Amino acid sequence: MSQKMLVRRAAVLGAGVMGAQIAAHLTNAGVDTVLFDLPAKDGDPNGVVQKAIANLAKLSPAPLAGKGLAEAITPANYETGLEQLKTCDLIIEAIAERMDWKQDLYRKIAPFVPAHTVLASNTSGLGINALASVLPEELRHRFCGVHFFNPPRYMHLAELIPANTTDPAVLQGLETFLTTALGKGVVIAKDTPNFIGNRIGVFSILSVIHHTHAFGLGFDEVDALTGPLLGRPKSATYRTSDVVGLDTMAHVIKTMADTLPADPWHAYFASPAWLQALIGKGALGQKTGAGIFRKVGKDIVVLDLEKQDYRIADRAAAPDVVEILKLKNPAEKFAKLRESSHPQAQFLWACFRDLFHYSACHLADIADTARDVDFAIRWGYGWKLGPFETWQAAGWQQIAQWINDDIAAGKSMSQAPLPAWVTDGRTGVHSAEGSYSPARNAMVPRSALPVYQRQRFPDPVLGERFAPGTTAFENDGVRLWHDGDGIGVISFKTKMNTVSGAVLDGIQQAIALAEQQFDGVVIWQHADVFSAGADLAGALGALQAGQLDAFTAMVENFQRTSQRIKYAQVPVVSAVRGLALGGGCEFQMHSARTVAHLESYIGLVEAGVGLLPAGGGLKELATRASQHATGGDVFAELKKVFETIAMAKVSTSALNAKELGLLRADDKIVFHAHELLHIAKAEARALAEAGYRPPLPAHRIAVAGDVGIATFKMLLVNMLEGRFISPYDNEIAERIATILCGGKLDRGAWVDEEWLLTLERTHFVTLAQQEKTQARIAHMLKTGKPLRN
Repeated sequence: MSQKMLVRRAAVLGAGVMGAQIAAHLTNAGVDTVLFDLPAKDGDPNGVVQKAIANLAKLSPAPLAGKGLAEAITPANYETGLEQLKTCDLIIEAIAERMDWKQDLYRKIAPFVPAHTVLASNTSGLGINALASVLPEELRHRFCGVHFFNPPRYMHLAELIPANTTDPAVLQGLETFLTTALGKGVVIAKDTPNFIGNRIGVFSILSVIHHTHAFGLGFDEVDALTGPLLGRPKSATYRTSDVVGLDTMAHVIKTMADTLPADPWHAYFASPAWLQALIGKGALGQKTGAGIFRKVGKDIVVLDLEKQDYRIADRAAAPDVVEILKLKNPAEKFAKLRESSHPQAQFLWACFRDLFHYSACHLADIADTARDVDFAIRWGYGWKLGPFETWQAAGWQQIAQWINDDIAAGKSMSQAPLPAWVTDGRTGVHSAEGSYSPARNAMVPRSALPVYQRQRFPDPVLGERFAPGTTAFENDGVRLWHDGDGIGVISFKTKMNTVSGAVLDGIQQAIALAEQQFDGVVIWQHADVFSAGADLAGALGALQAGQLDAFTAMVENFQRTSQRIKYAQVPVVSAVRGLALGGGCEFQMHSARTVAHLESYIGLVEAGVGLLPAGGGLKELATRASQHATGGDVFAELKKVFETIAMAKVSTSALNAKELGLLRADDKIVFHAHELLHIAKAEARALAEAGYRPPLPAHRIAVAGDVGIATFKMLLVNMLEGRFISPYDNEIAERIATILCGGKLDRGAWVDEEWLLTLERTHFVTLAQQEKTQARIAHMLKTGKPLRN
């Protein structure tokens, strides 16, 4: 059994952008964290760190998942604070990328590092064995590299780099901690410059730079080609460089040039003249407001090398090249790219060819298996497929033949021969048995570390299939399935997991079956969207066809489904990740417990489309306000959630959803998306084992009544006069207030759930018939954006 690593307290050395954000993410995960930097020259010695902590609130995307978390980080400095290291179980060094500085710091801290503590360097490319050489003997076996990608809260990849002296048990303990506690996808890299992600990723950028020039393309043109059309992020290549920082980019390229003199592609490891010129002018990209791209007024302009000036960024991917890229069959797509005489198609083939060539030649040096390379690029650079998966999907032998032809013709960036294993008759490097390891000359299965048993559906590489479980019930909207463990799983089948009539009926039937056959039920989705809410297109169709009775019946069915979830005779646990909007949010509110991934964006957003929550969401908030009201002050409880609903706010994290009152205090937050199902099942099982009974029907709900409604209306007057809301927003908000307060009753009157559900339904159906609401729904369906009418 692997050694368990207990991290009660952690230290991060270095309060720069990266160090501060690593400290923030440790704090998100509930780890007591001390952040160190140099002592301030004047004032409070911890001033440098205090400034860095304050700066976390200004960064976007937000490194901290909850409002008060910044206060939980302890500031310290290397002169007066080193004693604090004696209480830390994990120390992550994240200072500037200089070997001498890092080694000096290690010498300074070594006397304060406890005998059990793990020390890791967050370096993006410096040698781990070289760093370890200055450590005392007893600390070397607890030292390794851990490379987080920026921003650490959101980027899934963490590269773990053992030194020759690292104890395997220490490495396994850290891998387990990074996976479960911080939610990372861990890849083990060899101690070579830039490790895996940046070695392959930066080479890919360098090859794009080379071929941009060779084929005479514009930077905007290349970004149009190398973004979503290839299954890569919108920021594509050059915009990504601007975001990362052109100085950082140049530094990484220089590291490759300095540390890889024998690399057959070494001639290309140099910053082009235009990049050096931009850096010389201080145009470093996004952080300085100008780089390869910049904003002038409302226009985006791009550097044009021919004009030696900026021009409007308007060059797009050619229509016939777009048609090729849209082809579903990868083999056909690559054949057509290679055949085409269009410079854009030639450019793309050349970039892929050189990326495949480089990846194959270096696989044995940098990683154990091809899986590690593909995961590093997917998780670190946001590509849908890694280089080896792309190659294999397009036909391994045919692509290998074309690469060899281009090497022979002198077209490729290097004359280095492809390794012999590439052309040994194989059809690829990934199969159901595992992924290819050149060192072992075998297909190697995934890690057997116990932490990975918690992932029922891990991120698959090409060719991997995970058993879908046994179907117990299925209709057009949902599937109820199980693994023979007594817990049923309901998964939706609609696009974006929207809630259609078939989903509503399916949930009710699945719960009825689960009450007979299972101990508990989990609502969980394969996709990273829990549910984008009601099927607006279907609803709008019914309204425009004048089918008001059918529409009202659908709303009733929605409410019936929520209540069925709440009062099921077995515990229903919602496993939420990604979007949980509208009806999706209401379903989790009615479940016995919610288990939410940290990156859950939860909201009752109906006001944005001119409606209000009517799947029992407002009823549930009114009920909770009555239960939690101290001294009978229901209004004070309602006030906390009213603005969230009226302004259609969406949480920025699961922690923030608790702050907004959309998750309950005892709902669980999970850091690894692929552990969500495991933890939700455990939660359902624990509730069942404890003799679960659904809550008793709420017959006595105290409401804020007419006084509450009047008070909310006064708040809305100020918002209307300040033009924060439109007159129609105001009307919707007044209706929301009316329902939350239980209608025009006396303050403190008692109502039951049915009363509140009827109020919801009546106001919802009234709004749905308004022209302005129908215009909002139509606009949202057409543009994906809210209409303020």
